[in-house]
Amino acid sequence: MKKLLKRALSGFIFVSVLIFSILYSKITFIGLFFIMMMFCLYEFKKMIQLKSVFPYLIGTLLFIFGNILNVDDLPSRIIFEYVGVALFLTIFITFASILFAKKEEVISHLGKIFLSIIYIVVPFTLIVQIPFLNARFNYVNTTILGVFILIWTNDTFAFLVGKNFGKRKLLERISPNKTIEGFIGGMVFTFIASFVLASQFDSHTLIQWIVIAGIVSIFGVLGDLIESMFKRQAGVKDSSNFIPGHGGFLDRFDSVIFAAPFIFIYLQVIQ
Repeated sequence: MKKLLKRALSGFIFVSVLIFSILYSKITFIGLFFIMMMFCLYEFKKMIQLKSVFPYLIGTLLFIFGNILNVDDLPSRIIFEYVGVALFLTIFITFASILFAKKEEVISHLGKIFLSIIYIVVPFTLIVQIPFLNARFNYVNTTILGVFILIWTNDTFAFLVGKNFGKRKLLERISPNKTIEGFIGGMVFTFIASFVLASQFDSHTLIQWIVIAGIVSIFGVLGDLIESMFKRQAGVKDSSNFIPGHGGFLDRFDSVIFAAPFIFIYLQVIQ
């Protein structure tokens, strides 16, 4: 009972801080997600046994330059110059980092740094872009809030349906607890939630919310499975114990960091 209460309390605090940062202002939203990215980088580096500070440096560069337009209204020419400089510095720092690796670990070291960037930094940079993907490039908090509501709906009902009705394993080799019934149940309730969002949030049409729900249902589960694969290979149950009863920050963001690039692409296309 005490353990369950601790899990509920920590979950409530986590969700409350996340929702507050989204609704309060674009600065609190961007700031919180930068911090979350750093925590996830720490957990992932530890998981893949990468002892290097370069992912933090590269992550900071890409995140700042990738989102500078969202903080300040700068001319497009300057933005492109910033992005170009950021990409150059990212490539330079990444390859320069191999000078600090042991000779026999150069390829592995470089691969782990690139993996950290692709798996953690790029998705978080794109997540922060999502609420700005509209005709006027204004910060629309209901867009990103809706995405998280869909993620939470999918995770919650996939667990509940899978626990009570699940019989056929989805991918037992990687995640023995996930079932096909749970996957379908999560998807059905996520689509239902998209109808509710369309009636409450006018940032997108019903069809657009349905498409986003489909992306969340499919790629969110894939993201969960991919993190489970990393944890299995590392021999750990959770990415960390930062959130009591819930594991680490990467455990909470594994679905959204994999779904975010596809949501970003879709919103770019419809704009």
